[in-house]
Amino acid sequence: MTGEETAKLCAKYAEDKKAEDITILDVRGISPITDYFVICTASSAPHLRAIQREIDDQMIVEHDMHPRWRDSNYDSQWLVLDYGDVMVHVFHKEKREFYALEELWSDAKKVEP
Repeated sequence: MTGEETAKLCAKYAEDKKAEDITILDVRGISPITDYFVICTASSAPHLRAIQREIDDQMIVEHDMHPRWRDSNYDSQWLVLDYGDVMVHVFHKEKREFYALEELWSDAKKVEP
């Protein structure tokens, strides 16, 4: 499976749990750590956990893909799943605005989910 396909699947599973403002950024050539970012917003702490759990569970069950690393510090309000060539960022709204990854990586091309 390509990185773009993985990113689109992660975005779909986030959308299945009603994640908001889902963005996929192609950071190939500008990021030394990954090829794609999937960024989405949750409305509450339980919603944050539900989105992360849905992506994690579906990638394992449907595609036998386990993240290399998963964040479990729910108090941070920014959870990450690392699939190597795809990093999924699930933010609470205020944290997403504060860290502004889309602005930080403004050279990245947006990919349609």
